[in-house]
Amino acid sequence: MTVRVRFAPSPTGMFHVGGARSALQNWIYAQQHGGVFVLRIEDTDAARNKPEWTEGIISALDWIGIERGTYEGPYYQSSYAADHTAAATRLYGEGKAYYCDCKREDVVARTGNTHTGYDGFCRERALGPGEGRALRFRTPDEGETVVVDLVRGKPTFENKLIEDFVIARSDGSAVFLLANVVDDMSMGITHVFRAEEHLPNTPKQQLLWEALGVTPPVWGHVPVIVNEKRQKLSKRRDKVALESYRDEGYLAAAMRNYLMLLGWAPSGDREIVPWSVVEEEYRIEDVNHAPAFFDVKKLRAFNGEYIRALTPSEFTQVCAPWLTGTDTIPAPPWDPAAFDAEIFTTIAPLAQTRIAVLSEIVENVDFLFLDQPVDDEASWAKAMKEGAADILDGAAEAFAALTDWTAEPLKAALEQVGEARGLKLGKTQAPVRVAVTGRTVGLPLFESIELLGRERTLARIAAARARLSA
Repeated sequence: MTVRVRFAPSPTGMFHVGGARSALQNWIYAQQHGGVFVLRIEDTDAARNKPEWTEGIISALDWIGIERGTYEGPYYQSSYAADHTAAATRLYGEGKAYYCDCKREDVVARTGNTHTGYDGFCRERALGPGEGRALRFRTPDEGETVVVDLVRGKPTFENKLIEDFVIARSDGSAVFLLANVVDDMSMGITHVFRAEEHLPNTPKQQLLWEALGVTPPVWGHVPVIVNEKRQKLSKRRDKVALESYRDEGYLAAAMRNYLMLLGWAPSGDREIVPWSVVEEEYRIEDVNHAPAFFDVKKLRAFNGEYIRALTPSEFTQVCAPWLTGTDTIPAPPWDPAAFDAEIFTTIAPLAQTRIAVLSEIVENVDFLFLDQPVDDEASWAKAMKEGAADILDGAAEAFAALTDWTAEPLKAALEQVGEARGLKLGKTQAPVRVAVTGRTVGLPLFESIELLGRERTLARIAAARARLSA
């Protein structure tokens, strides 16, 4: 048997990090078993689907290493509507489904309970298709449905507790449960790995597989992903869009590594590992049951480690989108003509050790390419306190006297300014840093001043001094 797995997202919004994890888990399983990964776009919700969301899914998969052309598809669920209808018609014809015109309030009135599921009222009414009549699957009254699950063992469901569920609407269109099953059958899917939130649907879908005469797939339900409050990640509340992390400057390799740790871990006391290790060691059977905490702080730390592992040339290359802007990444605040690639290449290694996401490169180097440094009120208020004007006067005089405009002489000159005033270097350089870069925190000051140059440095110190006197 050739292993065939599928990833079946709906194009109704940004690409969820949970979906990315599921895609990677399916992808790896297919790679490990010489199988096929199938991408199916479940696009039957016409009111919410947008073509750009579909392209967003495909682009996001490209980014995490599941590249177009290396998998089967994308297929579109809407293209299989005739198969869905045929399956519903077959189940009705074989007496495995029946039409029902009950409304929810009818069920509540009969049972006297707002929490009770459907009571099977229309089972023997022999209704035909018609307006206001949905098609329900007739579930067994006895026995059990056992789900073979590579993560959770063999969850068992009593059939009598599974209500007769709707499989087609009154207009004949199939609901998710049936469409999903029919598509998996049509595409020869052998294994279905997805989030545990789908587990309650699984016995229903397995009953449909069996009713249609096909062996159900092997299932695997991985733990739900939660936030720091242990709430399931929500698009409305949490930062969940993979594209957002990409555009903020997370590296694909870091994101891919981190996503695979949500419910699983490689051998040994390690988490940051080459992708080849993940491909070799990952086993769906080793995924645990506990909810997986999506720790953004940990992901950020991961990303910083991956950034620092890049070669200088790699780092310069991956920073490029933030230095120019793209369709999804804002342009930097400087005039493009002011950007100097040689200067950036020189200072890039200093930034590489200090940033955790690539978007931070802009605020670390913008002082080099702007006519004037940014005006950060908090930084100004913190650094430009009593004595700042005197320090700036001393720095201007000391710097102007230098014949060697490099980091070490610049540092020595400012140290002398501080010593003359009984100040340590940290206190002395604070107003100079804000005058020159606009911020209290940034790259090493003296290397920054060296690259900024004598004329621009002295002009900025003079401008800050004038502002203090105003």
